[in-house]
Amino acid sequence: MAIHWYPGHMHKATREMTKILPEVDLVIELLDARLPASSQNPVIAALSQTKPCIKILSKSDLADPETTTAWQDHFEQDASVKTLQTTLDQADKAQKVTRLCQALVPGKALEHLRIVAMVAGIPNVGKSTLINALAGRRVTKTGDEPAITKSQQRIKLEEGITLLDTPGILWPKIENENSGYRLAAAGAIRDTAMGIEDVAFYLADYLIKHYPENLKNR
Repeated sequence: MAIHWYPGHMHKATREMTKILPEVDLVIELLDARLPASSQNPVIAALSQTKPCIKILSKSDLADPETTTAWQDHFEQDASVKTLQTTLDQADKAQKVTRLCQALVPGKALEHLRIVAMVAGIPNVGKSTLINALAGRRVTKTGDEPAITKSQQRIKLEEGITLLDTPGILWPKIENENSGYRLAAAGAIRDTAMGIEDVAFYLADYLIKHYPENLKNR
């Protein structure tokens, strides 16, 4: 069962991201640590394939630690990719992000030129929370529903980095049914796009099969 949830603002955002790509030095892609594969957007992958990339596995406190570390090792097999785990309350990780930006674009850092980093990811993955932590103040809206950010914003950091905050986007057709259920369970797809009972049954079945002890402890 293919899932189609691709509102007009996502199509527009994809066009705008493509347009600004030439001025971008690197991409900061946020992935949900609970579903790293399903939260990898092929559209963002295509846009960022020629750029250095920091993959941030957000909400890592809600994920399996061993699995998250394994995904980091997998991603970092590509020399142009660095990874970092974050949780919603780890503002201290902000400095690590800026250091990774400077390490991936050393030429601009040495010449004291501003590094332009595009922050991208699926809806409700924590982009706005990360940007607020990096800026040290609330500059973007946060929320538990997808599609909170609907237009690009530019945020200048004191560390010589300009962030391009982009709306959370999906891809036009999610063909993998398991990915669709996982994205819906994580709040990346509006609950009107899939039957909430079906999503609940899928999630319960997954937890029973893979994490029965965790359920018992709850």
